[in-house]
Amino acid sequence: MWRRRRALLQLSSTLISSSSSSSRLSSTTAAIPRRFAALWGNGDYGRLGLGSLESKWTPTPCSFFSDRDPPVSVACGGAHTLFLTESGRVYAVGLNDFGQLGIASAESHTLEPVEVAGLPNKVTQVSAGYHHSSAVSDDGELFVWGNNSCGQLGLGKRAENVVSTPSRIECLSGINIKMVALGAEHSVAVTDEGNVLSWGAGSSGRLGHGHQSSILGFSLSSSEYTPRLIKYFEGVKVKRVGAGMLHSACITEQGTLYVFGERTSAKLGFGGSKSISTPSAVQDLPCSEEVACGGYHTCVLTSEGSLCTWGSNENGCLGLGGTDMVRSPECVESSLFKSPISEVSCGWKHTAAISGGKVYTWGWGGANGTFSVDGHSSGGQLGHGNDVDYFQPMVVNINRNVKAVHISCGFNHTAGIFEYTEA
Repeated sequence: MWRRRRALLQLSSTLISSSSSSSRLSSTTAAIPRRFAALWGNGDYGRLGLGSLESKWTPTPCSFFSDRDPPVSVACGGAHTLFLTESGRVYAVGLNDFGQLGIASAESHTLEPVEVAGLPNKVTQVSAGYHHSSAVSDDGELFVWGNNSCGQLGLGKRAENVVSTPSRIECLSGINIKMVALGAEHSVAVTDEGNVLSWGAGSSGRLGHGHQSSILGFSLSSSEYTPRLIKYFEGVKVKRVGAGMLHSACITEQGTLYVFGERTSAKLGFGGSKSISTPSAVQDLPCSEEVACGGYHTCVLTSEGSLCTWGSNENGCLGLGGTDMVRSPECVESSLFKSPISEVSCGWKHTAAISGGKVYTWGWGGANGTFSVDGHSSGGQLGHGNDVDYFQPMVVNINRNVKAVHISCGFNHTAGIFEYTEA
């Protein structure tokens, strides 16, 4: 164990380096796990899993995991983080005020990852919302835990407001879940058959069920306490879903993107009222493959590996070179991108993407619009060693022998899964 920790400490000093110094890593790679997680940004409540409350301004390896069962995926939430390992085990770290760590403990937070008990032998996907969490097993069962004040766990009206251990959604028995996306207070899932379910806080139309009329004729959009089929997609197969602060998105098998929720009309390319409560197709967008939803912005990867962004552009989170709101999809152009974009993730007001094994970040760095304590910024989530806002993609300076394979943005922290490649 000490040898592994020492090797990772050596990595910490060389991970963020210029390509010309990559040879310094070659003498230590034999002792370092082939795949590892690195995190950066706000360290409050131990959300970075590094054993302290310290914030990190550049990617820092998490020394907790062994090369016998390395992490393969990571999900960043409001102030907590979930890790999924190669064997299908789930670990959680950070804030636990609503039981979002799933560890059946009264501890307010943890500084190092703790295994989440009560899950199936093999989990294939994890997702982290602002205060709630989920895991999908290899046989399509969905487990949830954390804050349930708005029904975002989908366990029914009689369920507790805080569920601190993983609970299977019984009403989904016999339905195979493919993937789940968690927003601030709502959840969206897609089944193996391509059906879409949503539940949780229904205000702003983020669940996509349309307005319901009360007996007095007033328009309502109430919470859903169990997963409810979005009828708009009946007869249409959906392959991907996304959930943001107050809006959601779905991509059909044909590559058409639909959005619904808060300010989707003003900030996601539509005219009319501020919110759309039923799915609406985004026009003039190439065939979509992946979607990520942030605070009030949305990013889509096309089948050709291009990145399109739109919505609120506070702190430059769209990567288009300015801060003006963008009402329809625009492609992010950068001479830094040498390869197609393979993955994108959105935080509250920052964005991260992977191109050619390199991580690029932009948006809110912490200098503006941040929570400040004693005059110090809580930024660092861009990983550039400062709290500056960047309006265009900037490469996170990582040793050339290190390849990024997965990225996740939380509220104001970021995590990635990296692998070593031969020099």
